[in-house]
Amino acid sequence: MSGGQARTRRTWMWWGLGLLAGGLAVGAVLQIPGMDPTPVDIWWDAVLSATPDGPALRLSLLMDTVGGGRYAILWVPLAILALLLALKRPWAAGYFAVALLVSAGLVQVLKHVLGRARPEDILVTVDVGSFPSGHVANAATLGIALWVILPRPWMAAIAGVWTAVMAFSRTYLSAHWLTDTVGGALIGAGAALLVAVAFSRGLVVERRARRGRG
Repeated sequence: MSGGQARTRRTWMWWGLGLLAGGLAVGAVLQIPGMDPTPVDIWWDAVLSATPDGPALRLSLLMDTVGGGRYAILWVPLAILALLLALKRPWAAGYFAVALLVSAGLVQVLKHVLGRARPEDILVTVDVGSFPSGHVANAATLGIALWVILPRPWMAAIAGVWTAVMAFSRTYLSAHWLTDTVGGALIGAGAALLVAVAFSRGLVVERRARRGRG
């Protein structure tokens, strides 16, 4: 591995650890008496409760559908895996699958360990545990993983916008507090980068091979 590739690997590792630690820190703060919900949670919930229904509600309901359930855990990942395999990117496909599994596993553990109560007046069906947001963690993991596989500025922009819109939709539907979405984004992105470290050598070899064929 060249010096530049080694630096990229270290960058992924430190950013991954930092983001994951940040997400866990948010969860730890919520365990402090009197900090659940936090002042920023209460403020953001009040801001959204004053927003009239309309396009934002329709967008949020759409994001709820595509960002969770069978779409998020089955159809979208399978479609991306099939595309990566069709493009002869087995290392990328393996990385993508493992990143999603690790992220989902972390989310479920934290949901059950922390057991945070969700906001009132939820507009959609939800599972147990409010922290962290599984929809947002999945969106962040998917976006960062695709950016690792295809490291282009436009892919990074898409990942950021997708995660931000998903976070907004979860709070708009009162499915999560704002801090749930922040924690989900940090944990999902951190998981994707840390798994990338483990797959970095194979991803580099695969990328070089594709360039050689091109």
